[in-house]
Amino acid sequence: MILKDIYIYPIKSLGGIRLAKATLEERGIQLDRRWMLVDENGLFLSQRTFPDMALIHVELSGNEFVINNKKTKQSTLIVPFEEVTEELIWVQIWEDKVQAQIVSKEVSLWFSEALDKKCMLVKMPDNVERKVSSKYAVNSESVSFADGMPYLLIGQSSLDDLNNKLSKPVLMDRFRPNFVFEGGDAFVEDSLKTIKIGSSIFQIVKPCARCVMTTIDQETGKKGKEPLKTLASYRTINNKVMFGQNMVLIEGGEVKVGDIIERV
Repeated sequence: MILKDIYIYPIKSLGGIRLAKATLEERGIQLDRRWMLVDENGLFLSQRTFPDMALIHVELSGNEFVINNKKTKQSTLIVPFEEVTEELIWVQIWEDKVQAQIVSKEVSLWFSEALDKKCMLVKMPDNVERKVSSKYAVNSESVSFADGMPYLLIGQSSLDDLNNKLSKPVLMDRFRPNFVFEGGDAFVEDSLKTIKIGSSIFQIVKPCARCVMTTIDQETGKKGKEPLKTLASYRTINNKVMFGQNMVLIEGGEVKVGDIIERV
C-alpha cells in the first residue's frame, strides 16, 4: 500500500487542498481545520445546511490563504495564517464548546456575503484543547475543528468498489479524507489496527460514519441521493453508514506522497 494523496481542509467545510507532503500534529495535519465559520451564536456552519460552502475554494500561497467564491463575482479574499483579533468567543462544534479567535470583521463580512448568512471566521488558538472522545483516544489526544477525529484514511480500492455500484461515479472529495492510499483490496482499511506511513505511526480507532455531506457535488454544490443511498445498502453497521477509518497520531512528524503504508 502506498500513500497516493494528502488533503487538508483549512477552513472547516470549505474546499480542500492537495499536498505533496504534510507536517503532522496531534490534532491533525498542520493547518487542517484550524479555522471555522460560525453563526452569530457561535454554532459551526457546514455543507450539511449550507451546500454552497463547497463552492468556496481555498488555496495556499506562502503564509496566507487565497479564497475564491465560484458562485459569485466577489473579489478574491486573502487571509494571512496569523491574522486574528484579540476577541475570543465561545464556539460550538457538535457537543463541544471551545474558545476561538475572530479573524477580522472584514473577513467575516466577505463570508457573510458569500453565503448570504451573517457569520464569522474564527481560528482555534494553539493553547485551546478540544479533546478526542475518551472512548477512542489513545493518549488523551486533542482534535481541531474536525467533526471528531484528527485523521481520516480511505483506500482508493474502496472508492473504486463503490463507483462500480453507481450509475454515475463520484470523486474522493465527497468523503474529505486526509490520506488516500492505493493498493490492497477494497475496504482493507477496515482490518488495519496500527500502521506506519513512511516513518510515522498511527492508531486506527474507529470507522467513519458518513452523512448527507457525501451527497453534495463538490464542483456544483448540488445535493442528490448518491452515493449515500448505495453505500447504505452494503456498508451499514449499527444503523450508521461507514466509509473510511479515523486515526490518531502515535509518533512521527511528516508524511509525503509515495510513502509506503504497512501494518505495525
